Amino acid sequence: MSNQFDHVSVVKKSNVYFDGLCISHTVQFEDGTKKTLGVILPTEQALTFQTHVPERMEIISGECRVQIGDKTESELFRAGQSFYVPGNSRFKIETDEVLDYVCHFEG
Repeated sequence: MSNQFDHVSVVKKSNVYFDGLCISHTVQFEDGTKKTLGVILPTEQALTFQTHVPERMEIISGECRVQIGDKTESELFRAGQSFYVPGNSRFKIETDEVLDYVCHFEG
């Protein structure tokens, strides 16, 4: 797997969520698809994100605990792993360390 994306456009303005605990940048590809590259800082409580389209979250570095949709249990994900969230759903994510991720919008 490549550690970079080629032939893309990057939106200069960052996406800032939860008072700066999550910051990402949108990357647009020639075929019209987009992804966000981001960082989540250590959290004291889970951050809840809403999805509109299906998303695959690829963990680049760090580890996190994730609760998807209405599931009551959270799962642990580490660097090199990813998790899928359906469209029109939500997920809660928490981490004790800096987490680098790529969000692949699949809808």
